[in-house]
Amino acid sequence: MSSRQRAGKQTPGSSASAGRGTGRRVSGHRSSGRGAPRADGGQESLAAQALAAALRFDAPADVVLRRFFTAHPQMGRGDRARVAEQVFDVLRNRRLYAHLAQSRGGPVPATLLAISAESAYLDLAGLSPPVRLSLPDWLYQRLALSLGTDGLEALGAAMLRGAPLDLRANLLKASRDEVVQALRAEGIDCAPLPLAPHAIRVQGKPALERTAAFQDGLVEVQDAGSQLIAELVAPRRGQAVIDFCAGAGGKTLALAAALRGSGQVFACDVSSARLQRLRPRLARSGASNVQPFGIDSELDPKLTRLEGRADAVLVDAPCSGTGTLRRNPDLKWRQPESAIGELVAKQRSILAAAARLVRPGGALIYATCSLLEEENDQIRRWFEAVNPEWKVEPATELLQRRGAALDPVLEQDCLRLRPDTHDVDAFYAVRWIRPR
Repeated sequence: MSSRQRAGKQTPGSSASAGRGTGRRVSGHRSSGRGAPRADGGQESLAAQALAAALRFDAPADVVLRRFFTAHPQMGRGDRARVAEQVFDVLRNRRLYAHLAQSRGGPVPATLLAISAESAYLDLAGLSPPVRLSLPDWLYQRLALSLGTDGLEALGAAMLRGAPLDLRANLLKASRDEVVQALRAEGIDCAPLPLAPHAIRVQGKPALERTAAFQDGLVEVQDAGSQLIAELVAPRRGQAVIDFCAGAGGKTLALAAALRGSGQVFACDVSSARLQRLRPRLARSGASNVQPFGIDSELDPKLTRLEGRADAVLVDAPCSGTGTLRRNPDLKWRQPESAIGELVAKQRSILAAAARLVRPGGALIYATCSLLEEENDQIRRWFEAVNPEWKVEPATELLQRRGAALDPVLEQDCLRLRPDTHDVDAFYAVRWIRPR
């Protein structure tokens, strides 16, 4: 299983129809844009062309931009970075900008980009919270029920900002301090991030892939919140660990490093293409204890050979991805409300199948990057009702023992991270111990 709901299964939205209603218009300040390069002989800037492609919502925004830049090789690195920043700002604020665009004429992408350029001068008084925070009504309503309007205000504002760049030091090759020194020697402004024991936060968006530290496998790009999910698995040397929804393999690599080359990590996924893409990352990392394990579904008969064998099983479940809206803002426009019920059913099925792989006394960790209670606490309560003998191991105590500096400290026995409180993607996780 992939660790995320795929864009191809989601329903596209229209490019500028969201955000109907009343509110004040843009103030009188005007700007001609942010200096994006113009297409040869065309009337629209390359930024407007790229945005028009992204607003079709027929693929994830990062995929759309990658294709667009490949089709426009004349664009330099600076131009690509600037266009990407403009496109993602519009996607984060699409509902607000579309609402304000109703009073203007001209092509929709160019109008939205013009409003984006004026974002520091917008008068938002009188706008409804869903419009101001650029959230679909269904998502705003669900989050308001669980967080309250004040809590949602802080969260919504945080999700309109871009996400920072976090790295994980690869302990198979170097300590965190050694990696920081190596990156700084190459001109990368970075520092250890106390939240996770191996996390490093980078300032800006440097060309990390060109550094020797990255090419030699000393670091992997991974949000610090995602790193804490791997820490919650808490693998010990020599153990057998299953990453049941390996996806792109970020947590698989973290688990392999935590085992220090001993034991074995089974990386399960329904996509052979994703498992193939994991192989060069494994080679770069130096991890030799990972076994890619292709499956047809969570019910694949091949999984019977692993039943009752795993010391720990991580279920980074396919989910709505609403906790990643800072870096994947198009998700909130591509994701229909109707998909949540299908996801919940899939999460239950996957979790039940994964539980069968845990040995007596072993650990089962369920995680999502979702903000929705249906995918988080409600799944937990369902599992515990079906398996009342499984006991929760409190997340805070375990993570602190592993060197995480949680600020603020978690008040519940599960892991809850949010961009407005911990400045990472939103994650939920709970760890159970199977009875002996």
